[in-house]
Amino acid sequence: MAKRIKIKKGLRIPLLGEPDERLRGTVTSEQVRICPEDYPGVIPRLTVKEGDAVKAGTPLFHEKDHPEMVFVSPVSGVVTEVERGERRRILNIAIKSDRLNERIEFGKKDVSKLSPEEVKGAILEAGLWFAIRQRPYDIVALPDRWPRDIYVTGFDSSPLAPSYDFILQGQEEELQIGLNALAKLTEGKLYLSISANSTSCALREAKNVELYEFEGPHPAGNVGVQINHIKPVNRGEVVWTLNALNVVLIGRLFKNGTVDLTRTVALTGSEVKEKGYYKMLIGTELSSLFKENVTEGISLRYISGNPLTGRKIEKNGVLRAYDAQVTVIPEGDDVHEVLGWASLSPKRYSAGGTYLNLKKRYRMDARLLGGPRAIIVSNEYDKVFPMDIFPEQLIKATLAFNIEKMERLGVYEVAPEDFALCEFVDTSKLELQRIIRTGLDLLRKEVE
Repeated sequence: MAKRIKIKKGLRIPLLGEPDERLRGTVTSEQVRICPEDYPGVIPRLTVKEGDAVKAGTPLFHEKDHPEMVFVSPVSGVVTEVERGERRRILNIAIKSDRLNERIEFGKKDVSKLSPEEVKGAILEAGLWFAIRQRPYDIVALPDRWPRDIYVTGFDSSPLAPSYDFILQGQEEELQIGLNALAKLTEGKLYLSISANSTSCALREAKNVELYEFEGPHPAGNVGVQINHIKPVNRGEVVWTLNALNVVLIGRLFKNGTVDLTRTVALTGSEVKEKGYYKMLIGTELSSLFKENVTEGISLRYISGNPLTGRKIEKNGVLRAYDAQVTVIPEGDDVHEVLGWASLSPKRYSAGGTYLNLKKRYRMDARLLGGPRAIIVSNEYDKVFPMDIFPEQLIKATLAFNIEKMERLGVYEVAPEDFALCEFVDTSKLELQRIIRTGLDLLRKEVE
């Protein structure tokens, strides 16, 4: 029997553009690109060079201090480019697909007969370790530390979020195998959090887990909120986190013996004509997905992920490593309004009651509608932040990099995504997610 937790603080942003629960096809591209910066905490070291032939599952790079942590190619083909930025930082590794879909065979394995070390070794060898993140610091989990507990989130509550119930159809076996593998990697508990509205038998009848139901607005689906309400993280403790879609990737490895980085991705947003679900590999170029399928004649914002936490990409950008959603909304830089914020247009939405919210769904754009300014202490963060943490005080302590205060205020529990709603309602227009990410990275260097 699942334990139920009700989240009262938060916000459901009424955006236009929810995906239809319909699988519309498969998206492929001649070239895929893997972006090392997708993996927080990882310092990449290349294991391939331009011109090398690779198969699906061939390591492209590894983590500097943990060479056993490899990151692999999703396709077979040839490495055509290693794009670098400032100080030779690796931005992209491009692979031209040969369409043969050759894969490295790692061998099918019965999880029940494996030791914890063998399970960990299999995931590391196949390059799927990136699926496991850790708190504190919200980085790819360090494989040399065992977790107190593991938390799996089985739903997404963010704006225009994909339905995990829909995506998991036909992948029930892989999900359970993945959960069985994760259960071996902790002496503590494997927690699975699902939506109170979930109808998925794969989630509701999952074995080897302690099941929790979460009810309420976003960010109820954030794993940080779930950890905070189930069993918070204290200094010196490590927990691992995953979402159910990445658990499937691990289950697929043990079931089939090969790496398959195919995702079912929701195409969402007010500017998309045919919304729905598409199958594609991580790193797939998305230009064919947008061709003749988005509003023309206006400036658009393309996002890999959701509108709150996703990454801005170009029209020919790629699906990033952790995303199961692609969003297209108006950029807004071509909009000129009389009176600006003072106009009482019924097309405007306000989380704070500035405008009358009369419509059920709004076509919002990417404008800030204001400039950065000093923090206004108005408790507006508290209204949408359902964790037992003082968000304004934590942001201030992080800006000042006061380590003692940051620790007392719960910095080890949070990730940038936990502050996305605060950033949305913030009248100071601060980049709160960037502030937290920078603070966590600096804290790790100082404390570890």
